[in-house]
Amino acid sequence: MINVRYLLLAGTVAFASPALAQQTMYVAGPGGSTQKLLQSQIFPAFEAKHNVKITYVAGISSEIVAKLQAQAGKQEINVAIVDDGPLYQAIQFGYCGKLTDAPIYNDIYPFAQFGGSGIGLGLVATGIAYNTASYKKKGWPAPTSWNDLTDKKLEGRVTASSLSGTYGVHTLAMFSRINGGSETNVDPGFEAIRKGLAPNVLSWSSSPAKLAEMFQNNDVDIAVWGTSRTIAMKNTGFPIEFVYPKEGTPALVLGACPVAQNSQPAASQALLQYLVTPEVQEKLATEGLGPTNRQTKLDAKLAEQVPYGEDRIGKMITINWNEINPKRSEWTNRWNRTIER
Repeated sequence: MINVRYLLLAGTVAFASPALAQQTMYVAGPGGSTQKLLQSQIFPAFEAKHNVKITYVAGISSEIVAKLQAQAGKQEINVAIVDDGPLYQAIQFGYCGKLTDAPIYNDIYPFAQFGGSGIGLGLVATGIAYNTASYKKKGWPAPTSWNDLTDKKLEGRVTASSLSGTYGVHTLAMFSRINGGSETNVDPGFEAIRKGLAPNVLSWSSSPAKLAEMFQNNDVDIAVWGTSRTIAMKNTGFPIEFVYPKEGTPALVLGACPVAQNSQPAASQALLQYLVTPEVQEKLATEGLGPTNRQTKLDAKLAEQVPYGEDRIGKMITINWNEINPKRSEWTNRWNRTIER
């Protein structure tokens, strides 16, 4: 059922009259299945209601933040959709403007709010994705732990993100935590990855398309991946399942912000309010993004596939990006020297 109250709230920011020429706004965000969903099922209703044409600029989060930096003072992008770590960086650097107050934001989980300068659109769990057909053929039990990635039987059969990607940062954070460290002490994580995980990794890549290709070509059996990418691949018919490791699952919040001093400030605010309505959140869940709006209702099958509900969300781990971001360049250099040699 359409929630009229939210649709009305999402449209309270007026910025264009139907009598006026259609405006163009630029939205930068992730590619792949998420881009297809946004462009085919989510953006059209907004475009028709507000007389705008959305041009989508696909890219990984670090690339989008780099574009914001390059365009500082003359921004072309109106709304940026990026992972939580890069979003915190964009806010820190002043690339994001302030959100206009709206009642709908009261229904967003606190961990998906970014100090009034950004809002979470979807929740991804970072864990383990594995080829169920391959595991069954080899007689292997399903993985349950982060440590299963270091099993010697998996030599050359694992793929994972480099530290340039959020999944890579989550991998370092989790191997640090389960070996006595933390985001403030990553030495145990580097050591565990160097000795245990790295020998099993066929290729380090932050490209979702590359990771998917390695699964499809039967080059790998298992990966550090997120619910959204895993569900998207499963929807193609590939035999893949996602595992929430018993030691904990980091939460990745796909967030968005209105770009500071952009040419369509009112349109940007209206779009962000629209993207967190329960109706849109339900659509985003079909691509593996758990709702950040607690009023969203999902059917049982979909609810099982994504981070959803107070119980599952309450057990997820929030990564301390305020500790990570200032050290990320240093960690990346160390990673390149000791892990991806």
